[in-house]
Amino acid sequence: MSDTPVKQQSTAAFYGQAVASFAVALAATAIGIFNLETDAWVRAFLAVAVLYLVTSAFTLAKVIRDRQEAGQIVNRVDQARLEKLLAEHDPLQKL
Repeated sequence: MSDTPVKQQSTAAFYGQAVASFAVALAATAIGIFNLETDAWVRAFLAVAVLYLVTSAFTLAKVIRDRQEAGQIVNRVDQARLEKLLAEHDPLQKL
């Protein structure tokens, strides 16, 4: 009764689409900030804010992924302990 979890991997097409989407969004935002008709310090502030938002989004995604992976490891250890107990249990043994 060993149900080994299947490791989910993204396809190359999905990875490429995600990278392209990120690049287009970042470029569009940069072009939009650059073309604003305002002072340079306002554009600089918006650029720094966008960079901060992007880095914090990456950090959040990594933290969520790490927590999920840690939970999977704990579940695998618990499953292994249960399988060991069931394998060692002899229902015909006298108490």
